[in-house]
Amino acid sequence: MPYARMPHARPRAALPAALVVLPLLASAASAHAVLERKEASPNAAYRGVVQIMHGCDGRPTTRISVTIPEGVTGAKPMPKPGWTLATTRSAYAKPYPSFHGTVTEGVTTITWSGGSLPDDQVDEFTFLARVSDDFAPGATIYFPVEQDCSEGGYHWSEVPAQGQDTRALKSPAPAVRIVAAKAAAPAPVKAETEAKAAALAIETPWLRATPGGAKVAGGYVTVRNTGSEPDRLTGATLARAGRGEIHSMSTENGVMKMAPVEGGLPIAPGGTVALKPGGLHLMFLDLTDGLRAGETVSGTLTFERAGSVPVTFAVAPIGAQGPTQQGPGAAVPEAGSHAHHH
Repeated sequence: MPYARMPHARPRAALPAALVVLPLLASAASAHAVLERKEASPNAAYRGVVQIMHGCDGRPTTRISVTIPEGVTGAKPMPKPGWTLATTRSAYAKPYPSFHGTVTEGVTTITWSGGSLPDDQVDEFTFLARVSDDFAPGATIYFPVEQDCSEGGYHWSEVPAQGQDTRALKSPAPAVRIVAAKAAAPAPVKAETEAKAAALAIETPWLRATPGGAKVAGGYVTVRNTGSEPDRLTGATLARAGRGEIHSMSTENGVMKMAPVEGGLPIAPGGTVALKPGGLHLMFLDLTDGLRAGETVSGTLTFERAGSVPVTFAVAPIGAQGPTQQGPGAAVPEAGSHAHHH
């Protein structure tokens, strides 16, 4: 609900009713907070842009706080020049899948403070998050917003009751409607994705598509050594990445950990090395552009004996467990995190 905070005054509970009621009645006209993107899909990234349209009865806005609802995970805020950024982490009501297992806690409140947004100007406060598949198409998610000004403030937190018209609310929480994701074409697996390098067979290199703003991507491939001499996978490159690394994953006390593989991966004669989700994988960092399902991206694999071998990576949907698997139902990442995009 809207609220008013009078500077250098008694706590709100002790204020005369008239001092509180006036801002309440004026709230709908004097201030408003909305989300620019009003639709999202289950099991997909969401870029939340909170738009602050007015101040408080002529007073500038000095603080914005957004509550991330249950079922929306991996929230990460975008900093704003001139504003101080703070987050609150809390336990989720239940575990949610991520690329590397499950997550049980995350950011539940994001606060920008210390700035000054004049009443006659508008601004945007941005965060990235991921909508879980707990939400079915047709559902609505509400993101309550607190707006403080140099004097007074508002809580944009009202949620309509079943069948209630949102226009009847004085301080509605910004809302996002869940819609079905557009079907992505299966990532192609072409004959040229199997390259031969000396005695090595490089089979089906593929990548996961990335959510907006992501700077890292996971890559996967199977390499068979059909010869009689050992070799070693020492590195990889991608046309859209600044660098590539080989990473391993392990679980200690229920916590998933990831680390670069020093010295490369040995491939014994007659042996096979499979890089796949949840285990050994390629990590491409400093992406210059996002990866979209259905496209292909050129790259190389580097071996100790075979040298640099050109390959073509097919891009599968976000959360896919294989090169042609669709994203829904697969483990999904926390948006923007190095540890949750590969």
